[in-house]
Amino acid sequence: MSQKLHSRLAGGVLALVAAVGPAQAATTVTFWHSFNKAQGEALDKIVASFEAANPDIDIQAEFIGNYNDIVAKLQAAIPARRAPDAVILEVTRYGLFADRGVLADLTPYFEADALKDELYPYAREVGVYKDKTYIVPFNSSTPVLYYNKDIFARAGLTGEPQLKTFDDILTASRTITAKLGAEGVTGIAAPGQFARWGLVMSNDSELIDRKTNEILLDAPNTIEAYQWMASLVHEHKVASADGVTEEDNGRDAFLAGKVGIMLNSTGNYTGAKKALGDKLEVRPMPCNKVCSVPIGGAGIGILASSARDVQDAAYKFISYAASAEANAAWFAATGYLPINRNSAAKPVAAEALATQPGIRVAIDSLPNAYGRARPPVVTWMRATEYKMWEAMALGQAQVADTLKDFAAQTREEAQRSN
Repeated sequence: MSQKLHSRLAGGVLALVAAVGPAQAATTVTFWHSFNKAQGEALDKIVASFEAANPDIDIQAEFIGNYNDIVAKLQAAIPARRAPDAVILEVTRYGLFADRGVLADLTPYFEADALKDELYPYAREVGVYKDKTYIVPFNSSTPVLYYNKDIFARAGLTGEPQLKTFDDILTASRTITAKLGAEGVTGIAAPGQFARWGLVMSNDSELIDRKTNEILLDAPNTIEAYQWMASLVHEHKVASADGVTEEDNGRDAFLAGKVGIMLNSTGNYTGAKKALGDKLEVRPMPCNKVCSVPIGGAGIGILASSARDVQDAAYKFISYAASAEANAAWFAATGYLPINRNSAAKPVAAEALATQPGIRVAIDSLPNAYGRARPPVVTWMRATEYKMWEAMALGQAQVADTLKDFAAQTREEAQRSN
């Protein structure tokens, strides 16, 4: 339900309670999240189902913005004592808040919860920081490769396209741009940050090593991957600069039928399918040197500052949101990965798998999918990477020099934040 409708219903219930006599007040949990439009509607249904089964708990779900917005607003809210009780946090950035004692340690809840045996191993792993569970995954994803079959056919790229390496993708993108550029169609959307991390991993490297936390921004394979990505924009001109300065522009152009290829989260599947219908095809990310993709998405954490009864209520909601019932509905509505082993058996998920084959691509990618490093410096690194990428992609800075300088800055920041 919408927040406005939720407020009206809550007001009506309070009036009814006042009329018939005193009753126990519901425990209110303020929950910040990053889902709007169709994803927000899917979340509203999960909240409504939980509240119907738990009338003593009121989930005040508030859309705050994207993952970056949530980090910034949470950092501002904590000293002002305006923090929520529960919050969606992206899987590489919650370590900052866990490290500072902002998030409650959920290990006692999680270990006592039957849910822990239902989650896939990757879903359990991404919530762990320094051997303690701080978030329980809600929306999980990998990047995948989307392409528009109609654009490929119009560009003369018939049959099953080879899109397994950087060279394959560049060749297809150049052909599309050359054949259809006069119509305002470009070959590929400039890769967003999630896809950039995935492309670095497919080139057998990392931004930060997931096991040792070593900074690898200046590793040769990382530099090579960024050189290729930047060349799509300023050298080969097969990707629009608009998608560099604002990542959503590339996605929106793809959905509008103006871009041939998009590398993006599986969480974009249902929106892309709605926009393009049978023109949409989904493939795994390229395996340029190795087949390796990052686990993305976010999980729900609880603020340590909240009262114990509120924390108890918040965890009850978190556990429900990761249950097979709720996760199946979320998976079917959004295209995000199943996190619960039992989700696929639910009728709504089984129907989605049968009728939306593109969803399965990310599931099939899981054997090659890995959680990423999540020390406090990752939050700073990811925020700073945007301006570094923009300078490289627009040809304003040389890639190798930029990444070497960026790596040095990140190492210094890591020393300060540890």
